[in-house]
Amino acid sequence: MSSARYLKVVSKLGFAALALGIVAGGGNAITAYQGKFTLPFEVYWGGSTLPAGDYTFELASQSSPYTLYIHGPKANVIIRALSADTGVVASSAQLDLVDIADVHTIKTFEAPEVGVTFSYYTPKEKHAAPKEVRHKDLSQTEPATQVSQNKMSISVQSSGR
Repeated sequence: MSSARYLKVVSKLGFAALALGIVAGGGNAITAYQGKFTLPFEVYWGGSTLPAGDYTFELASQSSPYTLYIHGPKANVIIRALSADTGVVASSAQLDLVDIADVHTIKTFEAPEVGVTFSYYTPKEKHAAPKEVRHKDLSQTEPATQVSQNKMSISVQSSGR
């Protein structure tokens, strides 16, 4: 009877040690993708507002949920992508922005190193009449250019995996 009891205690201690090892090893998890970028102005990104400045980021996993951990001098945020598409257009990593109601908003993060374009929540644009842009040197008979959104990209320097 004492050997059965001893075996039971040893197996419980073994399971406890295994569980502790798994929990402790979680702190040393391998980052799937990381890098840095500089925001030249304040941006809205997936529910958070980031001030201008230098930032680093980590993508903990290449599977859903796609969560970015962003660290900067004035803000540390966690941003979760709405979706991920394997159709990457850019040849280098970049943040794609749109200007919605005079607010710079990050719409997508193209990460060709991992073969994914992440999409983020953007507020709905109020449908106003399209803006007309006329150049002074154009004659009045030439049509005005229609502008619906102002788009731009910010370069991202990746640090690999």
